[in-house]
Amino acid sequence: MPQFPSLRYLLLAVLMMVAVVGCNLASGPPFPTSSARPTPEVQQSDTPNQAIAAVDSTGGQAGIFTDPAGLIRVEPLPIDPALRNEWTPELEEGFWQRANQVIQHFANRGYGNTHGENEKRSYPFAMYDFLAGNREQALEFLQSEDNQGEEHEHTEGIDYYFSFTLKGQIRKYFFFGQWLDPDYRERMFAGAKRWTAEDPTTRPHPLYGEGSGEGNEWTVQRRGYWVDRRNTDNLRAMREVAVYLMAEETGNEATRDRYKEKLQRYVWALYNIGMGEWDSETYHGHTFAAYLNLYDFAKDPEVKRLGKAALDWLSASAALKYYHGGWGAPSKRDDGGGNVVLQADAARFFWIYFGDTPAPNESPERDIIHAITSAYRPPLAVMALAHKQFDRPVELINTKPTYENWKPGGEDAPVYWETLFLGHTYQMGSVVSSFADGDVGSFRLMADNSDRGVDCFVVNTGDEWVESGKREGDQIGQFRNSLIWLSPAVGQPFAFQLPKTAQTEIDSDIWFFQLEDTWLALHPINLQPYQSVEPNEDQQEDYPNEQGLKSRAQGNGYAGFVLEVGEPQSHRSYADFKRSIKNRSRLNLSALNQGNVTYTNSTRETLELTYNRENDLPTVTRNGDRYDWASHYDLYRPTEGDLISLGWKQGTLRVNTGGHRFETTVGGDRLVR
Repeated sequence: MPQFPSLRYLLLAVLMMVAVVGCNLASGPPFPTSSARPTPEVQQSDTPNQAIAAVDSTGGQAGIFTDPAGLIRVEPLPIDPALRNEWTPELEEGFWQRANQVIQHFANRGYGNTHGENEKRSYPFAMYDFLAGNREQALEFLQSEDNQGEEHEHTEGIDYYFSFTLKGQIRKYFFFGQWLDPDYRERMFAGAKRWTAEDPTTRPHPLYGEGSGEGNEWTVQRRGYWVDRRNTDNLRAMREVAVYLMAEETGNEATRDRYKEKLQRYVWALYNIGMGEWDSETYHGHTFAAYLNLYDFAKDPEVKRLGKAALDWLSASAALKYYHGGWGAPSKRDDGGGNVVLQADAARFFWIYFGDTPAPNESPERDIIHAITSAYRPPLAVMALAHKQFDRPVELINTKPTYENWKPGGEDAPVYWETLFLGHTYQMGSVVSSFADGDVGSFRLMADNSDRGVDCFVVNTGDEWVESGKREGDQIGQFRNSLIWLSPAVGQPFAFQLPKTAQTEIDSDIWFFQLEDTWLALHPINLQPYQSVEPNEDQQEDYPNEQGLKSRAQGNGYAGFVLEVGEPQSHRSYADFKRSIKNRSRLNLSALNQGNVTYTNSTRETLELTYNRENDLPTVTRNGDRYDWASHYDLYRPTEGDLISLGWKQGTLRVNTGGHRFETTVGGDRLVR
């Protein structure tokens, strides 16, 4: 029985006046790409200006075709309509416009090689080239012998070792498999059957056993076993999804059952305690792409629902941090490289779904290949969240778990509290915790910019140019659009990054920064006047349109600053903002020697921070109410309204925005509802 394309293609752009076409590859089913080729059966539309698409006559396999406007489109593998988040035609059209930009970006380039985990680059390059029409050379590479085939002889020469490689192997086998040579696909099957006959994480490698512990960090020789056992969120996701799918495919039920339990625990954790690698500007998309594989290719309905639940949660968390192509702080595993629009890896990935930026994605994330060939789309409520289609301003105070939350004690309590303030023209976020953390992005403000999406204002201590890391001794308190940052002085340098287009001035000892429609007033506390900082060669390459400022703490007590942010909706004009700050705000430093700062902002809200000398979790009082960290565990909680909510160990994620509501529960039984 022919499988017809999903309804979203029947609701797209224009009535197809010519049929899309197909060709037969010797190794697989029709692959329609050009109107010059024979016409397959088509589904006609009765409504003008709606697209028609080639019917897949192969019994439920994927298809690829070119529409009348010349856009390459993918019909993914069929999936139960109950597991689809249907989109509007406008959203779908935008997706394919961006997808074609990515395909053309990666088409007609060299693929690289298969050494180590280099398939994380080379496989996506070849897959994009396949979509672009260069099928023979792409298939030749995808089926080429691995550079280290002797190390993978026990799996028929197929590399099932490195996690990043596994992510590509899974999509190669299940999505592109219909075009692979049957003998090669059988080799992949046979290798996977041996690979999952037992749990590969507990099975010593045939050549290297449990690993020598010597040599390069990522080699099979050093690490041993049958699979990469590194345990970051993204690497675990790639490994656990791949082992599950191949065990399911090859009938190794004991391994399948074991990995189903692993996947259940991970998705339960997302919905009950959170993600260890939370909102990472570098790795969030990698975890997401791995779960696209689970959603697209799992056969067990329970597991397929797990895949969707994971993707819905991950896309919702991404939607909060994505803003016009920027990626907001705070975030875990922040490498400091995402302080401008579409420079964070996660922003460059989720752009394929969210768009909503005038800036071109000049370096799209390779993992977008998984999104382009997947049936998954984020819920409409999540899309509205990403596009900030709700009444603003809104403040949220959210929590994050310890990094390795699967270890004993990891489920006991959160260890980070983030404050997000979503204004009309900007988004500002900060984090507190009792300890320093070298890969946490502590603070970032993203403000509207009509030319490039957002301008970023970033601050940290310790270097002449802003780098990531929650530094020991830094304590932050935030209340909506006001923030206090306090550190021990002793010469501590503060680094600031802001766009070169920002207008800067000092008036009444207050540092004013004027962005396009967002205005910053910074009250320095024991800070010397700021100086310009020239970026080094790498920084100049990454941040050609940004400027750096440096100020060093003076004295031996405490130093830092108070920040207040304004916009037209709160202060009408920049001149009114300045006047209000100078005439109405009050900074009380009378108890600074005891580590206490109180600020009354220009709209008469008060924020007080008392420095904690025992650990880095400060005492924060907001409008006279002391915030009790120990009594607030909710993963997502707005201080007003019901924009997004998820209670600690409550398991129900709700998103309510843009006229759309979304709700999913993963309960204590680890089933999705």
